[in-house]
Amino acid sequence: MPTDIIDNFSVKRIGILDSDGKIDSSLLPPLTPDDLRTMYWWMNLSRTLNTKMLNLQKQGKLGTFASTIGQEGAQIALVYAAKDIKNAWYCPSFRETPALLLRGVPMESILRYWGGFESGSNIDKSLNVLPVCIPIGTQLNHAVGLGMSMNIKNEKGIVFAFVGDGGTSEGETSEAMNFAGVFKAPIVFFCQNNHYAISTSRDKQTASKTLAQKAIAFGFEGVQVDGNDVFAVYKVAKEAIENTLNGNGPILIEAETYRMDNHTTADDWKKYRSPEEVEVWSKKDPILRLKNYMISQGIWDDTKESHMLEDAQKKVDQAVQQYESTPKTKVEEIFDHVYATIPQHLAEQKEAYKKFWSEQ
Repeated sequence: MPTDIIDNFSVKRIGILDSDGKIDSSLLPPLTPDDLRTMYWWMNLSRTLNTKMLNLQKQGKLGTFASTIGQEGAQIALVYAAKDIKNAWYCPSFRETPALLLRGVPMESILRYWGGFESGSNIDKSLNVLPVCIPIGTQLNHAVGLGMSMNIKNEKGIVFAFVGDGGTSEGETSEAMNFAGVFKAPIVFFCQNNHYAISTSRDKQTASKTLAQKAIAFGFEGVQVDGNDVFAVYKVAKEAIENTLNGNGPILIEAETYRMDNHTTADDWKKYRSPEEVEVWSKKDPILRLKNYMISQGIWDDTKESHMLEDAQKKVDQAVQQYESTPKTKVEEIFDHVYATIPQHLAEQKEAYKKFWSEQ
Protein backbone atom coordinates (compact mmCIF):
# COMPACT_ATOMS: atom_id res chain seq x y z
CA MET A 1 0.00 0.00 0.00
CA PRO A 2 1.23 3.53 -0.71
CA THR A 3 2.41 5.74 2.11
CA ASP A 4 0.21 8.79 2.57
CA ILE A 5 1.02 12.04 4.30
CA ILE A 6 -2.07 12.75 6.40
CA ASP A 7 -1.17 16.31 7.26
CA ASN A 8 1.70 18.73 7.53
CA PHE A 9 1.82 21.62 9.94
CA SER A 10 3.64 24.86 10.51
CA VAL A 11 3.67 27.31 13.41
CA LYS A 12 3.62 31.05 12.86
CA ARG A 13 5.80 33.34 14.96
CA ILE A 14 4.77 36.98 15.19
CA GLY A 15 7.06 39.87 16.09
CA ILE A 16 6.52 43.55 15.32
CA LEU A 17 8.80 45.65 17.55
CA ASP A 18 12.24 44.20 18.24
CA SER A 19 14.58 44.99 21.11
CA ASP A 20 16.52 47.43 18.92
CA GLY A 21 13.44 49.53 18.31
CA LYS A 22 12.94 48.38 14.70
CA ILE A 23 9.29 48.00 13.84
CA ASP A 24 7.37 46.29 11.03
CA SER A 25 4.79 48.96 10.36
CA SER A 26 2.85 46.68 8.00
CA LEU A 27 1.86 44.51 10.98
CA LEU A 28 1.03 47.30 13.44
CA PRO A 29 -2.37 46.86 15.12
CA PRO A 30 -4.64 49.91 15.50
CA LEU A 31 -3.31 51.22 18.82
CA THR A 32 -3.46 54.92 19.64
CA PRO A 33 -0.87 56.84 21.66
CA ASP A 34 -3.32 56.74 24.58
CA ASP A 35 -3.53 52.95 24.27
CA LEU A 36 0.25 52.69 24.45
CA ARG A 37 0.51 55.04 27.41
CA THR A 38 -2.23 53.10 29.20
CA MET A 39 -0.52 49.75 28.73
CA TYR A 40 2.79 51.30 29.75
CA TRP A 41 1.18 52.62 32.94
CA TRP A 42 -0.17 49.20 33.93
CA MET A 43 3.15 47.52 33.20
CA ASN A 44 4.96 50.00 35.43
CA LEU A 45 2.35 49.84 38.18
CA SER A 46 2.75 46.08 38.22
CA ARG A 47 6.53 46.30 38.44
CA THR A 48 6.34 48.91 41.19
CA LEU A 49 4.02 46.64 43.16
CA ASN A 50 6.27 43.66 42.50
CA THR A 51 9.31 45.53 43.84
CA LYS A 52 7.40 46.49 46.97
CA MET A 53 6.26 42.88 47.43
CA LEU A 54 9.87 41.69 47.27
CA ASN A 55 10.74 44.12 50.04
CA LEU A 56 7.74 43.09 52.14
CA GLN A 57 8.65 39.43 51.76
CA LYS A 58 12.19 40.10 53.00
CA GLN A 59 10.68 41.85 56.02
CA GLY A 60 8.50 38.84 56.81
CA LYS A 61 5.31 40.69 55.89
CA LEU A 62 4.51 38.47 52.89
CA GLY A 63 4.93 34.77 52.31
CA THR A 64 6.73 33.15 49.39
CA PHE A 65 5.49 34.67 46.14
CA ALA A 66 6.18 34.55 42.41
CA SER A 67 7.79 37.62 40.86
CA THR A 68 6.56 38.81 37.46
CA ILE A 69 9.47 41.03 36.41
CA GLY A 70 10.02 40.63 32.68
CA GLN A 71 6.58 39.21 31.89
CA GLU A 72 4.44 42.33 32.29
CA GLY A 73 4.21 43.08 28.56
CA ALA A 74 2.71 39.74 27.59
CA GLN A 75 0.02 39.81 30.26
CA ILE A 76 -0.97 43.45 29.93
CA ALA A 77 -1.25 43.28 26.13
CA LEU A 78 -3.46 40.17 26.34
CA VAL A 79 -5.87 41.58 28.92
CA TYR A 80 -5.94 44.98 27.20
CA ALA A 81 -6.94 43.27 23.96
CA ALA A 82 -9.92 41.76 25.79
CA LYS A 83 -10.97 44.88 27.72
CA ASP A 84 -14.26 45.36 25.82
CA ILE A 85 -15.48 41.76 26.08
CA LYS A 86 -18.38 41.51 28.52
CA ASN A 87 -18.46 37.77 29.15
CA ALA A 88 -14.78 36.96 29.72
CA TRP A 89 -13.38 34.70 32.42
CA TYR A 90 -9.80 34.51 33.69
CA CYS A 91 -8.16 31.40 35.13
CA PRO A 92 -4.76 32.40 36.54
CA SER A 93 -1.91 30.33 37.84
CA PHE A 94 0.45 31.96 40.36
CA ARG A 95 2.35 34.48 38.21
CA GLU A 96 -0.44 36.64 36.84
CA THR A 97 -0.22 39.79 38.98
CA PRO A 98 -0.13 42.19 35.96
CA ALA A 99 -3.16 40.51 34.38
CA LEU A 100 -5.12 40.57 37.64
CA LEU A 101 -4.32 44.25 38.19
CA LEU A 102 -5.54 45.30 34.75
CA ARG A 103 -8.62 43.11 35.10
CA GLY A 104 -9.54 45.09 38.21
CA VAL A 105 -8.38 43.01 41.18
CA PRO A 106 -7.33 45.55 43.87
CA MET A 107 -3.66 45.62 44.85
CA GLU A 108 -4.56 45.13 48.51
CA SER A 109 -6.37 41.89 47.60
CA ILE A 110 -3.28 40.60 45.80
CA LEU A 111 -1.17 41.52 48.81
CA ARG A 112 -3.60 39.75 51.14
CA TYR A 113 -3.43 36.59 49.08
CA TRP A 114 0.35 36.41 49.23
CA GLY A 115 0.27 37.47 52.88
CA GLY A 116 -1.75 34.40 53.80
CA PHE A 117 -5.12 36.08 54.33
CA GLU A 118 -8.06 34.03 53.08
CA SER A 119 -9.82 37.26 52.11
CA GLY A 120 -7.24 37.56 49.33
CA SER A 121 -9.12 34.83 47.47
CA ASN A 122 -12.46 36.61 47.87
CA ILE A 123 -12.42 38.26 44.45
CA ASP A 124 -15.28 40.50 43.32
CA LYS A 125 -17.60 38.15 41.43
CA SER A 126 -18.25 40.74 38.72
CA LEU A 127 -14.62 40.42 37.58
CA ASN A 128 -15.02 36.76 36.56
CA VAL A 129 -11.58 35.90 37.94
CA LEU A 130 -10.99 32.52 39.54
CA PRO A 131 -8.74 32.30 42.62
CA VAL A 132 -5.00 31.87 42.08
CA CYS A 133 -4.24 28.22 41.32
CA ILE A 134 -0.98 26.84 42.70
CA PRO A 135 -1.06 23.16 41.55
CA ILE A 136 0.58 23.28 38.11
CA GLY A 137 -1.84 23.05 35.19
CA THR A 138 -5.02 22.41 37.15
CA GLN A 139 -6.46 25.83 36.29
CA LEU A 140 -6.69 24.75 32.66
CA ASN A 141 -9.29 22.11 33.46
CA HIS A 142 -11.26 24.73 35.39
CA ALA A 143 -11.10 26.88 32.26
CA VAL A 144 -12.35 24.09 30.04
CA GLY A 145 -15.28 23.51 32.39
CA LEU A 146 -16.20 27.18 32.10
CA GLY A 147 -15.87 27.11 28.32
CA MET A 148 -17.92 23.95 27.90
CA SER A 149 -20.64 25.40 30.12
CA MET A 150 -20.82 28.46 27.85
CA ASN A 151 -21.42 26.19 24.88
CA ILE A 152 -24.04 24.13 26.71
CA LYS A 153 -25.93 27.28 27.74
CA ASN A 154 -25.45 28.89 24.30
CA GLU A 155 -23.65 31.83 25.88
CA LYS A 156 -21.25 33.88 23.81
CA GLY A 157 -18.11 34.36 25.84
CA ILE A 158 -14.46 33.47 26.20
CA VAL A 159 -12.10 32.04 28.79
CA PHE A 160 -8.45 32.97 29.22
CA ALA A 161 -6.35 30.19 30.73
CA PHE A 162 -2.81 31.03 31.83
CA VAL A 163 0.01 28.49 31.98
CA GLY A 164 3.79 28.51 31.98
CA ASP A 165 6.18 26.51 29.81
CA GLY A 166 6.62 24.03 32.66
CA GLY A 167 2.87 23.63 32.91
CA THR A 168 2.67 22.37 29.32
CA SER A 169 4.57 19.26 30.45
CA GLU A 170 1.81 18.37 32.91
CA GLY A 171 -0.84 15.76 32.18
CA GLU A 172 -3.49 18.23 33.34
CA THR A 173 -2.65 20.46 30.39
CA SER A 174 -2.99 17.66 27.85
CA GLU A 175 -6.32 16.60 29.34
CA ALA A 176 -7.63 20.16 29.26
CA MET A 177 -6.53 20.80 25.68
CA ASN A 178 -7.95 17.49 24.54
CA PHE A 179 -11.40 18.26 25.94
CA ALA A 180 -11.23 21.85 24.66
CA GLY A 181 -10.46 20.64 21.15
CA VAL A 182 -13.14 17.94 21.11
CA PHE A 183 -15.88 20.21 22.44
CA LYS A 184 -14.70 23.42 20.75
CA ALA A 185 -14.59 25.25 24.05
CA PRO A 186 -14.11 29.02 23.62
CA ILE A 187 -10.71 29.22 25.30
CA VAL A 188 -7.51 31.13 24.69
CA PHE A 189 -4.72 29.10 26.28
CA PHE A 190 -2.03 31.66 27.05
CA CYS A 191 1.35 30.06 27.65
CA GLN A 192 4.08 32.34 28.96
CA ASN A 193 7.24 30.57 27.91
CA ASN A 194 9.72 32.19 30.29
CA HIS A 195 12.26 29.45 29.55
CA TYR A 196 12.39 27.91 33.01
CA ALA A 197 10.16 25.63 35.08
CA ILE A 198 11.87 26.57 38.34
CA SER A 199 15.38 25.30 37.46
CA THR A 200 14.43 23.08 34.52
CA SER A 201 15.23 24.85 31.26
CA ARG A 202 12.88 24.85 28.30
CA ASP A 203 15.10 22.52 26.22
CA LYS A 204 15.08 19.89 28.99
CA GLN A 205 11.30 19.86 29.24
CA THR A 206 10.32 18.87 25.73
CA ALA A 207 11.83 18.00 22.36
CA SER A 208 9.13 20.05 20.58
CA LYS A 209 10.60 22.88 18.57
CA THR A 210 7.83 25.16 19.88
CA LEU A 211 5.27 24.87 22.63
CA ALA A 212 2.62 26.30 20.29
CA GLN A 213 2.70 23.16 18.15
CA LYS A 214 1.35 21.08 21.04
CA ALA A 215 -2.09 22.44 20.18
CA ILE A 216 -2.06 20.74 16.80
CA ALA A 217 -2.30 17.27 18.36
CA PHE A 218 -5.57 18.36 19.97
CA GLY A 219 -7.11 19.73 16.80
CA PHE A 220 -6.67 23.47 17.07
CA GLU A 221 -4.19 26.19 16.16
CA GLY A 222 -1.07 27.20 18.03
CA VAL A 223 0.85 30.39 17.39
CA GLN A 224 4.09 31.72 18.84
CA VAL A 225 4.60 35.41 19.55
CA ASP A 226 7.37 37.61 20.92
CA GLY A 227 6.01 37.97 24.43
CA ASN A 228 8.09 41.07 25.17
CA ASP A 229 6.53 42.92 22.23
CA VAL A 230 3.20 44.45 23.30
CA PHE A 231 2.27 45.18 19.68
CA ALA A 232 2.67 41.57 18.63
CA VAL A 233 0.90 40.11 21.67
CA TYR A 234 -1.99 42.55 21.28
CA LYS A 235 -2.36 41.72 17.58
CA VAL A 236 -2.25 37.96 18.10
CA ALA A 237 -4.61 38.18 21.07
CA LYS A 238 -7.13 40.25 19.12
CA GLU A 239 -7.14 37.75 16.27
CA ALA A 240 -7.40 34.80 18.67
CA ILE A 241 -10.31 36.41 20.53
CA GLU A 242 -12.21 37.09 17.31
CA ASN A 243 -11.62 33.55 16.08
CA THR A 244 -12.77 32.00 19.34
CA LEU A 245 -15.84 34.21 19.76
CA ASN A 246 -16.89 33.24 16.23
CA GLY A 247 -17.29 29.65 17.37
CA ASN A 248 -14.05 28.22 15.99
CA GLY A 249 -12.95 26.70 19.26
CA PRO A 250 -9.76 27.15 21.28
CA ILE A 251 -6.33 28.44 20.39
CA LEU A 252 -2.93 28.24 22.09
CA ILE A 253 -0.73 31.33 22.19
CA GLU A 254 2.88 30.76 23.17
CA ALA A 255 4.30 34.09 24.32
CA GLU A 256 8.07 33.79 24.43
CA THR A 257 9.30 35.92 27.30
CA TYR A 258 11.76 35.62 30.18
CA ARG A 259 11.59 35.45 33.95
CA MET A 260 14.10 38.08 35.03
CA ASP A 261 13.79 37.23 38.71
CA ASN A 262 13.81 34.06 40.79
CA HIS A 263 11.07 31.48 40.26
CA THR A 264 9.74 32.47 43.66
CA THR A 265 11.28 34.18 46.67
CA ALA A 266 12.33 30.68 47.81
CA ASP A 267 14.53 30.22 44.73
CA ASP A 268 18.05 31.27 43.65
CA TRP A 269 18.39 31.56 39.88
CA LYS A 270 22.18 31.87 40.07
CA LYS A 271 22.36 28.13 40.68
CA TYR A 272 21.02 27.18 37.26
CA ARG A 273 21.56 30.05 34.81
CA SER A 274 24.32 32.50 34.06
CA PRO A 275 24.41 36.26 34.67
CA GLU A 276 25.32 36.64 30.99
CA GLU A 277 22.07 34.99 29.93
CA VAL A 278 20.03 37.24 32.18
CA GLU A 279 21.89 40.30 30.87
CA VAL A 280 21.01 39.40 27.27
CA TRP A 281 17.32 39.17 28.17
CA SER A 282 17.37 42.35 30.24
CA LYS A 283 17.95 44.24 26.99
CA LYS A 284 14.68 42.76 25.69
CA ASP A 285 12.70 44.08 28.67
CA PRO A 286 9.12 44.80 27.50
CA ILE A 287 8.88 48.00 29.56
CA LEU A 288 12.15 49.38 28.21
CA ARG A 289 11.22 48.39 24.67
CA LEU A 290 7.86 50.18 24.75
CA LYS A 291 9.34 53.22 26.49
CA ASN A 292 12.03 53.66 23.84
CA TYR A 293 9.44 53.33 21.07
CA MET A 294 7.15 55.95 22.62
CA ILE A 295 10.06 58.36 23.07
CA SER A 296 11.01 57.87 19.43
CA GLN A 297 7.43 58.75 18.44
CA GLY A 298 7.37 61.88 20.60
CA ILE A 299 4.57 60.65 22.87
CA TRP A 300 6.70 60.13 26.01
CA ASP A 301 9.47 61.95 27.85
CA ASP A 302 11.37 62.02 31.12
CA THR A 303 8.90 64.38 32.78
CA LYS A 304 5.96 62.08 32.03
CA GLU A 305 8.04 59.14 33.23
CA SER A 306 8.85 60.81 36.55
CA HIS A 307 5.23 61.76 37.22
CA MET A 308 4.01 58.30 36.31
CA LEU A 309 6.46 56.48 38.58
CA GLU A 310 5.67 58.86 41.44
CA ASP A 311 1.94 58.18 41.00
CA ALA A 312 2.50 54.42 40.78
CA GLN A 313 4.54 54.43 43.99
CA LYS A 314 1.88 56.47 45.78
CA LYS A 315 -0.87 54.00 44.77
CA VAL A 316 1.24 51.03 45.84
CA ASP A 317 1.99 52.63 49.21
CA GLN A 318 -1.73 53.26 49.75
CA ALA A 319 -2.49 49.61 48.96
CA VAL A 320 0.19 48.45 51.39
CA GLN A 321 -1.36 50.58 54.14
CA GLN A 322 -4.72 48.92 53.54
CA TYR A 323 -3.08 45.51 53.49
CA GLU A 324 -1.26 46.07 56.76
CA SER A 325 -4.54 47.02 58.44
CA THR A 326 -6.24 43.77 57.40
CA PRO A 327 -8.00 42.10 60.35
CA LYS A 328 -6.59 38.81 61.51
CA THR A 329 -8.02 35.84 59.60
CA LYS A 330 -10.51 33.67 61.47
CA VAL A 331 -9.53 30.01 61.28
CA GLU A 332 -12.87 28.97 59.76
CA GLU A 333 -12.30 31.29 56.77
CA ILE A 334 -10.10 28.65 55.13
CA PHE A 335 -13.37 27.03 54.00
CA ASP A 336 -14.74 30.20 52.40
CA HIS A 337 -14.23 31.67 48.91
CA VAL A 338 -13.75 28.26 47.27
CA TYR A 339 -17.28 27.26 46.27
CA ALA A 340 -20.20 29.50 45.35
CA THR A 341 -22.24 27.44 47.82
CA ILE A 342 -20.29 25.46 50.37
CA PRO A 343 -20.97 21.68 50.06
CA GLN A 344 -22.49 19.86 53.02
CA HIS A 345 -19.37 17.88 53.88
CA LEU A 346 -17.24 21.04 54.01
CA ALA A 347 -19.89 22.87 56.01
CA GLU A 348 -19.71 20.08 58.58
CA GLN A 349 -15.92 20.20 58.62
CA LYS A 350 -16.03 23.97 59.06
CA GLU A 351 -18.27 23.71 62.13
CA ALA A 352 -16.10 20.95 63.60
CA TYR A 353 -12.99 23.06 62.99
CA LYS A 354 -14.55 26.09 64.70
CA LYS A 355 -15.55 23.95 67.66
CA PHE A 356 -12.08 22.43 67.94
CA TRP A 357 -10.30 25.79 68.04
CA SER A 358 -12.84 27.32 70.41
CA GLU A 359 -11.97 24.62 72.94
CA GLN A 360 -8.21 25.16 72.78
